[in-house]
Amino acid sequence: MKTKIEKEITTWFRAINVEDIPNDNGICIKVRGQQIAVFNFNKRNEYYAVENLCPHKRQMILSRGIIGDMQGEPKVACPFHKKTFSLKSGKNLNGEDYCIKTYPIKIEEGSMFIGFTD
Repeated sequence: MKTKIEKEITTWFRAINVEDIPNDNGICIKVRGQQIAVFNFNKRNEYYAVENLCPHKRQMILSRGIIGDMQGEPKVACPFHKKTFSLKSGKNLNGEDYCIKTYPIKIEEGSMFIGFTD
């Protein structure tokens, strides 16, 4: 029996000018009908994009979260309940089962593009 291997295709959408993302903070944007939290982790010279929904209490709030790092892992903490998530993998850093979705990003000519796979 043959197994068909499918390659995921990433479609890139221009999301925001990077100068509009506050330093060492986040902002919520809407791309393809989804709320996405984008972060300018200026201290690390890195940008991230994750879903804006905190799965703990199902609130659209992560863009207002507190960013930092845990043993070198960039993270965001929910501003209400302080649940923390990796900005790279979406993993819950409190050891709980729920996690958040992360999106690939690329920066070109001062714009952030967010990738979606179909």
